[in-house]
Amino acid sequence: MKTIKGPGIFLAQFAGDSAPFDSFDAICGWAAGLGYKGVQVPTWVSSLIDLRLAAESRTYCDELAGTAARHGLVITELSTHLQGQLVAAHPAYDAMLDGFAPKALHGKPAERQRWAVDQLHLAAKASRNLGLSAHATFSGALAWPYLYPFPQRPAGLIEEAFDELARRWHPILDAFEQEGIDLCYEIHPGEDLHDGVSYEMFLERVNNHARANLLYDPSHFVLQQLDYLAYIDIYHPRIKMFHVKDAEFNPTGRQGVYGGYQSWVDRAGRFRSLGDGQVDFGAVFSKLTQYDFPGWAVLEWECALKHPEDGAREGAQFISAHIIRVTERAFDDFAAAGTDRAANRRLLGLGEES
Repeated sequence: MKTIKGPGIFLAQFAGDSAPFDSFDAICGWAAGLGYKGVQVPTWVSSLIDLRLAAESRTYCDELAGTAARHGLVITELSTHLQGQLVAAHPAYDAMLDGFAPKALHGKPAERQRWAVDQLHLAAKASRNLGLSAHATFSGALAWPYLYPFPQRPAGLIEEAFDELARRWHPILDAFEQEGIDLCYEIHPGEDLHDGVSYEMFLERVNNHARANLLYDPSHFVLQQLDYLAYIDIYHPRIKMFHVKDAEFNPTGRQGVYGGYQSWVDRAGRFRSLGDGQVDFGAVFSKLTQYDFPGWAVLEWECALKHPEDGAREGAQFISAHIIRVTERAFDDFAAAGTDRAANRRLLGLGEES
């Protein structure tokens, strides 16, 4: 068995214009001061990383890793969540998604999509140059506006959407294969890959591509009322990344899973800081350890109530307390009798072999 690595922290929700969140060096110093050992880097934040330069220059990547190392940190993975969303975007969301791309591409969905695909290719090369093994992204969504089957969906609509989704992603998956990097989709509402069934629909269409793997985040399953522990049992061979994020679901007589168009703080289902929600992280860490999860436990802070800096400080301690240092021997080895095959046969009443 392997001991899960961590704690790590996803920098996306903390990066900003003010120190210590406005440069990679400064934010690494801040994270290290809280007890983190790794940082997951959002590639759309130019103050933290130049993605194109990282794809083209191993020297730049060595310098980036060296900056983290000076603070006792490693770069755990890169992320293209926002760019991945743009690989497949339904026109209903065009205006809202423009903010995920450079201003020059606003109002130009076809050009924006080509830019997003290029970003994924750059991320594969940058991950290789940094010596990483996995990368985080979103799948995007073509069918999401038709999630609820009323009005009745036309026959073949969802199948056509997933066929197209696979067509767009297959060459990207091949690029990650070429660089030796696992592409890990965060299974997430708002994406066509939002649960196990939808992931399987996609996986079938990309011919069970070896690089089409998973970022596990139990908070999204609490909000869907999906069994997040059984999910690990089913998909553990494909889980290569882990976001440690909490959530709670408190339905009332007025609202449930869909939330009644309420703000995050007023929804029945909402994200919480670690330990403040309903995820059984003792069981989550146990299952991932049991299945030899090879990666990092990375805090993704999102909370409807708590200040992010408090969530980050508490999160480092929370993850550290949940990482299981695996045993090197069975607990009852002290009682081993050290018998041989002949003794075993006698115990079974089989007698000596003829």
